[in-house]
Amino acid sequence: MSAPVLFDVPGPKAQARIRIGSAVGALVVLAIVGFVLLRLAGNDQLDPQRWAVLFDPASGVPQALGEALLRTLQVALVGMVFATLLGLLLAAGRLSDHSWVRIPVTTVIEFFRAIPLLVVIFALFFILPSFGIRLSAYAALTGGLVLYNMAVLAEIFRAGIMSIDKGQREAAFGIGLRKSQVMTLVLLPQAVRRMLPVLIAQLVVLLKDSSLGFIIGYFELLRQARSLVEFFIPRFGDQYTFQLYVGAGLIYIIVNVLLSQLAKYVERRGRRQKATVATEPIRMPDENAPTTTGI
Repeated sequence: MSAPVLFDVPGPKAQARIRIGSAVGALVVLAIVGFVLLRLAGNDQLDPQRWAVLFDPASGVPQALGEALLRTLQVALVGMVFATLLGLLLAAGRLSDHSWVRIPVTTVIEFFRAIPLLVVIFALFFILPSFGIRLSAYAALTGGLVLYNMAVLAEIFRAGIMSIDKGQREAAFGIGLRKSQVMTLVLLPQAVRRMLPVLIAQLVVLLKDSSLGFIIGYFELLRQARSLVEFFIPRFGDQYTFQLYVGAGLIYIIVNVLLSQLAKYVERRGRRQKATVATEPIRMPDENAPTTTGI
Protein backbone atom coordinates (compact mmCIF):
# COMPACT_ATOMS: atom_id res chain seq x y z
CA MET A 1 0.00 0.00 0.00
CA SER A 2 1.51 3.33 -1.03
CA ALA A 3 2.03 6.10 1.52
CA PRO A 4 -0.21 9.18 1.34
CA VAL A 5 1.20 11.95 -0.82
CA LEU A 6 -0.75 15.01 0.33
CA PHE A 7 -0.19 14.59 4.06
CA ASP A 8 2.09 12.78 6.53
CA VAL A 9 0.77 9.89 8.56
CA PRO A 10 0.29 11.12 12.16
CA GLY A 11 2.79 9.76 14.65
CA PRO A 12 1.99 8.54 18.17
CA LYS A 13 2.09 12.05 19.67
CA ALA A 14 -0.05 13.50 16.89
CA GLN A 15 -2.57 10.69 17.26
CA ALA A 16 -2.73 11.32 21.00
CA ARG A 17 -3.37 15.03 20.39
CA ILE A 18 -6.09 14.15 17.88
CA ARG A 19 -7.79 11.85 20.42
CA ILE A 20 -7.58 14.51 23.13
CA GLY A 21 -8.96 17.18 20.80
CA SER A 22 -11.82 14.88 19.73
CA ALA A 23 -12.66 14.11 23.37
CA VAL A 24 -12.62 17.80 24.32
CA GLY A 25 -14.78 18.69 21.33
CA ALA A 26 -17.28 15.95 22.21
CA LEU A 27 -17.45 17.20 25.81
CA VAL A 28 -18.07 20.77 24.61
CA VAL A 29 -20.88 19.60 22.32
CA LEU A 30 -22.43 17.53 25.10
CA ALA A 31 -22.23 20.51 27.46
CA ILE A 32 -23.99 22.76 24.93
CA VAL A 33 -26.69 20.16 24.32
CA GLY A 34 -27.17 19.66 28.05
CA PHE A 35 -27.45 23.41 28.62
CA VAL A 36 -30.07 23.73 25.88
CA LEU A 37 -32.07 20.80 27.24
CA LEU A 38 -31.98 22.27 30.74
CA ARG A 39 -33.27 25.61 29.48
CA LEU A 40 -36.02 23.89 27.49
CA ALA A 41 -36.99 21.78 30.51
CA GLY A 42 -37.12 24.91 32.65
CA ASN A 43 -39.62 26.43 30.21
CA ASP A 44 -41.69 23.22 30.05
CA GLN A 45 -40.82 22.86 26.36
CA LEU A 46 -40.01 19.16 26.85
CA ASP A 47 -43.47 18.35 28.16
CA PRO A 48 -44.65 15.24 26.23
CA GLN A 49 -48.13 16.74 25.95
CA ARG A 50 -46.76 19.59 23.88
CA TRP A 51 -44.94 17.26 21.51
CA ALA A 52 -47.95 14.97 21.17
CA VAL A 53 -49.62 17.59 18.96
CA LEU A 54 -47.22 16.65 16.16
CA PHE A 55 -48.59 13.10 16.08
CA ASP A 56 -52.24 13.59 17.06
CA PRO A 57 -54.48 13.28 13.97
CA ALA A 58 -57.27 15.06 15.84
CA SER A 59 -55.20 18.26 15.91
CA GLY A 60 -54.77 18.25 12.12
CA VAL A 61 -51.04 18.96 12.48
CA PRO A 62 -49.72 15.70 10.95
CA GLN A 63 -52.03 16.05 7.96
CA ALA A 64 -51.09 19.69 7.39
CA LEU A 65 -47.35 19.02 7.65
CA GLY A 66 -47.70 15.96 5.40
CA GLU A 67 -49.46 17.99 2.69
CA ALA A 68 -46.83 20.72 3.03
CA LEU A 69 -44.09 18.09 2.67
CA LEU A 70 -45.67 16.86 -0.56
CA ARG A 71 -45.82 20.41 -1.92
CA THR A 72 -42.20 20.98 -0.92
CA LEU A 73 -41.06 17.76 -2.57
CA GLN A 74 -43.07 18.60 -5.69
CA VAL A 75 -41.25 21.92 -6.08
CA ALA A 76 -37.89 20.38 -5.22
CA LEU A 77 -38.20 17.40 -7.59
CA VAL A 78 -39.37 19.50 -10.53
CA GLY A 79 -36.60 22.00 -9.82
CA MET A 80 -33.98 19.25 -9.59
CA VAL A 81 -34.98 17.64 -12.88
CA PHE A 82 -35.15 20.82 -14.95
CA ALA A 83 -32.11 22.42 -13.30
CA THR A 84 -30.05 19.28 -13.98
CA LEU A 85 -31.13 19.00 -17.61
CA LEU A 86 -30.62 22.71 -18.32
CA GLY A 87 -27.33 22.63 -16.40
CA LEU A 88 -26.06 19.85 -18.66
CA LEU A 89 -27.06 21.82 -21.76
CA LEU A 90 -25.41 24.98 -20.47
CA ALA A 91 -22.24 23.09 -19.55
CA ALA A 92 -22.09 21.61 -23.06
CA GLY A 93 -22.65 25.08 -24.53
CA ARG A 94 -19.89 26.61 -22.42
CA LEU A 95 -17.49 23.90 -23.57
CA SER A 96 -18.42 24.49 -27.22
CA ASP A 97 -15.68 25.36 -29.70
CA HIS A 98 -17.96 27.95 -31.33
CA SER A 99 -17.73 31.40 -29.74
CA TRP A 100 -21.25 32.35 -30.89
CA VAL A 101 -22.52 29.55 -28.62
CA ARG A 102 -19.98 29.76 -25.81
CA ILE A 103 -20.19 33.51 -25.12
CA PRO A 104 -24.01 33.81 -24.75
CA VAL A 105 -24.13 30.64 -22.62
CA THR A 106 -21.33 31.92 -20.39
CA THR A 107 -23.22 35.21 -19.99
CA VAL A 108 -26.39 33.41 -18.93
CA ILE A 109 -24.51 31.24 -16.42
CA GLU A 110 -22.64 34.13 -14.82
CA PHE A 111 -25.77 36.29 -14.74
CA PHE A 112 -27.89 33.82 -12.80
CA ARG A 113 -25.01 32.81 -10.55
CA ALA A 114 -24.46 36.44 -9.58
CA ILE A 115 -28.10 37.23 -8.69
CA PRO A 116 -29.42 36.05 -5.29
CA LEU A 117 -32.09 33.40 -5.55
CA LEU A 118 -34.58 35.51 -3.60
CA VAL A 119 -34.23 38.32 -6.15
CA VAL A 120 -34.94 35.88 -8.99
CA ILE A 121 -38.09 34.63 -7.24
CA PHE A 122 -39.21 38.20 -6.55
CA ALA A 123 -38.65 39.16 -10.18
CA LEU A 124 -40.74 36.24 -11.44
CA PHE A 125 -43.56 36.83 -8.99
CA PHE A 126 -43.75 40.64 -8.71
CA ILE A 127 -42.08 42.12 -11.80
CA LEU A 128 -43.31 39.86 -14.61
CA PRO A 129 -46.99 40.80 -13.98
CA SER A 130 -46.12 44.36 -15.03
CA PHE A 131 -45.29 42.90 -18.46
CA GLY A 132 -48.54 40.97 -18.63
CA ILE A 133 -47.09 37.65 -17.44
CA ARG A 134 -48.62 36.39 -14.20
CA LEU A 135 -47.14 33.37 -12.47
CA SER A 136 -48.54 31.47 -9.52
CA ALA A 137 -46.51 31.15 -6.34
CA TYR A 138 -45.66 27.58 -7.33
CA ALA A 139 -44.47 28.57 -10.81
CA ALA A 140 -42.44 31.54 -9.52
CA LEU A 141 -40.74 29.46 -6.82
CA THR A 142 -40.01 26.56 -9.18
CA GLY A 143 -38.79 28.89 -11.92
CA GLY A 144 -36.46 30.71 -9.54
CA LEU A 145 -35.00 27.45 -8.26
CA VAL A 146 -34.47 26.20 -11.81
CA LEU A 147 -32.86 29.39 -13.14
CA TYR A 148 -30.46 29.79 -10.23
CA ASN A 149 -29.49 26.14 -9.78
CA MET A 150 -29.08 25.41 -13.49
CA ALA A 151 -26.25 27.98 -13.54
CA VAL A 152 -24.59 26.46 -10.48
CA LEU A 153 -24.99 22.91 -11.77
CA ALA A 154 -23.62 23.95 -15.16
CA GLU A 155 -20.37 24.97 -13.50
CA ILE A 156 -20.31 21.73 -11.50
CA PHE A 157 -20.75 19.69 -14.69
CA ARG A 158 -18.14 21.75 -16.54
CA ALA A 159 -15.60 21.35 -13.74
CA GLY A 160 -16.23 17.60 -13.58
CA ILE A 161 -15.81 17.19 -17.34
CA MET A 162 -12.65 19.30 -17.41
CA SER A 163 -11.15 17.19 -14.60
CA ILE A 164 -10.98 14.13 -16.87
CA ASP A 165 -7.54 13.54 -18.32
CA LYS A 166 -7.15 14.98 -21.82
CA GLY A 167 -5.60 11.75 -23.01
CA GLN A 168 -8.96 10.00 -22.81
CA ARG A 169 -10.56 12.67 -24.96
CA GLU A 170 -7.78 12.40 -27.53
CA ALA A 171 -7.95 8.59 -27.52
CA ALA A 172 -11.70 8.71 -28.08
CA PHE A 173 -11.28 11.04 -31.03
CA GLY A 174 -8.49 8.79 -32.28
CA ILE A 175 -10.80 5.80 -32.62
CA GLY A 176 -13.27 7.82 -34.66
CA LEU A 177 -15.88 8.92 -32.11
CA ARG A 178 -17.78 12.13 -32.74
CA LYS A 179 -17.67 14.94 -30.19
CA SER A 180 -21.16 14.12 -28.89
CA GLN A 181 -20.15 10.48 -28.45
CA VAL A 182 -16.97 11.46 -26.64
CA MET A 183 -18.99 13.59 -24.27
CA THR A 184 -21.79 11.11 -23.55
CA LEU A 185 -19.84 7.82 -23.66
CA VAL A 186 -16.41 8.73 -22.30
CA LEU A 187 -16.27 12.00 -20.38
CA LEU A 188 -19.69 12.42 -18.77
CA PRO A 189 -19.95 8.99 -17.08
CA GLN A 190 -16.57 9.47 -15.39
CA ALA A 191 -17.31 13.09 -14.51
CA VAL A 192 -20.61 12.16 -12.84
CA ARG A 193 -18.84 9.74 -10.49
CA ARG A 194 -16.33 12.41 -9.54
CA MET A 195 -18.79 15.23 -8.98
CA LEU A 196 -21.57 13.17 -7.40
CA PRO A 197 -20.92 14.42 -3.82
CA VAL A 198 -20.92 18.07 -4.93
CA LEU A 199 -23.95 17.47 -7.15
CA ILE A 200 -25.96 15.92 -4.32
CA ALA A 201 -24.89 18.71 -1.96
CA GLN A 202 -26.26 21.29 -4.41
CA LEU A 203 -29.52 19.37 -4.77
CA VAL A 204 -29.84 19.34 -0.97
CA VAL A 205 -29.36 23.13 -1.04
CA LEU A 206 -32.10 23.34 -3.67
CA LEU A 207 -34.45 21.39 -1.41
CA LYS A 208 -33.76 23.71 1.52
CA ASP A 209 -34.10 26.79 -0.69
CA SER A 210 -37.68 25.76 -1.40
CA SER A 211 -38.44 27.32 2.01
CA LEU A 212 -38.10 30.71 0.27
CA GLY A 213 -41.62 30.09 -1.00
CA PHE A 214 -42.63 31.42 2.42
CA ILE A 215 -41.94 34.94 1.12
CA ILE A 216 -44.43 34.75 -1.77
CA GLY A 217 -47.12 32.80 0.09
CA TYR A 218 -46.44 29.28 -1.20
CA PHE A 219 -47.49 26.77 1.46
CA GLU A 220 -44.33 24.72 1.80
CA LEU A 221 -43.19 23.32 5.15
CA LEU A 222 -42.05 26.58 6.73
CA ARG A 223 -45.12 28.53 5.61
CA GLN A 224 -47.40 25.73 6.77
CA ALA A 225 -45.72 25.65 10.19
CA ARG A 226 -46.19 29.42 10.46
CA SER A 227 -49.85 29.05 9.50
CA LEU A 228 -50.34 26.40 12.19
CA VAL A 229 -48.70 28.66 14.78
CA GLU A 230 -51.04 31.49 13.82
CA PHE A 231 -53.96 29.09 14.14
CA PHE A 232 -52.97 27.80 17.59
CA ILE A 233 -51.92 31.11 19.20
CA PRO A 234 -55.47 32.52 19.69
CA ARG A 235 -56.52 29.25 21.33
CA PHE A 236 -53.46 28.08 23.28
CA GLY A 237 -51.04 31.00 23.16
CA ASP A 238 -47.47 30.12 22.23
CA GLN A 239 -47.71 26.71 23.88
CA TYR A 240 -46.99 24.78 20.65
CA THR A 241 -44.95 27.34 18.69
CA PHE A 242 -41.56 25.81 19.41
CA GLN A 243 -42.76 22.27 18.72
CA LEU A 244 -44.33 23.16 15.36
CA TYR A 245 -41.20 24.86 14.06
CA VAL A 246 -38.98 22.04 15.34
CA GLY A 247 -41.28 19.50 13.67
CA ALA A 248 -40.94 21.28 10.31
CA GLY A 249 -37.17 21.50 10.78
CA LEU A 250 -36.89 17.80 11.59
CA ILE A 251 -38.79 16.93 8.43
CA TYR A 252 -36.24 18.93 6.40
CA ILE A 253 -33.39 17.14 8.18
CA ILE A 254 -34.87 13.68 7.61
CA VAL A 255 -35.47 14.31 3.90
CA ASN A 256 -31.96 15.71 3.41
CA VAL A 257 -30.38 12.79 5.28
CA LEU A 258 -32.32 10.32 3.13
CA LEU A 259 -31.19 12.15 -0.01
CA SER A 260 -27.57 12.02 1.16
CA GLN A 261 -27.84 8.30 1.96
CA LEU A 262 -29.30 7.69 -1.50
CA ALA A 263 -26.32 9.51 -3.02
CA LYS A 264 -23.89 7.37 -1.01
CA TYR A 265 -25.68 4.22 -2.14
CA VAL A 266 -25.49 5.27 -5.78
CA GLU A 267 -21.81 6.13 -5.38
CA ARG A 268 -21.00 2.75 -3.76
CA ARG A 269 -22.97 0.92 -6.44
CA GLY A 270 -21.06 2.79 -9.15
CA ARG A 271 -17.75 1.87 -7.54
CA ARG A 272 -18.72 -1.81 -7.31
CA GLN A 273 -19.74 -1.88 -10.97
CA LYS A 274 -16.49 -0.19 -11.94
CA ALA A 275 -14.47 -2.68 -9.88
CA THR A 276 -16.37 -5.60 -11.42
CA VAL A 277 -15.59 -4.39 -14.91
CA ALA A 278 -11.96 -3.72 -14.03
CA THR A 279 -11.40 -7.14 -12.44
CA GLU A 280 -13.19 -9.22 -15.08
CA PRO A 281 -10.80 -12.02 -16.08
CA ILE A 282 -9.29 -11.93 -19.53
CA ARG A 283 -10.14 -15.00 -21.57
CA MET A 284 -7.01 -16.46 -23.12
CA PRO A 285 -7.31 -18.39 -26.37
CA ASP A 286 -7.41 -22.16 -26.10
CA GLU A 287 -4.05 -23.60 -27.02
CA ASN A 288 -5.69 -26.73 -28.41
CA ALA A 289 -8.07 -24.80 -30.62
CA PRO A 290 -7.32 -24.99 -34.35
CA THR A 291 -5.79 -21.89 -35.83
CA THR A 292 -5.81 -20.58 -39.36
CA THR A 293 -3.06 -18.66 -40.97
CA GLY A 294 -3.19 -16.64 -44.07
CA ILE A 295 -0.79 -17.51 -46.82
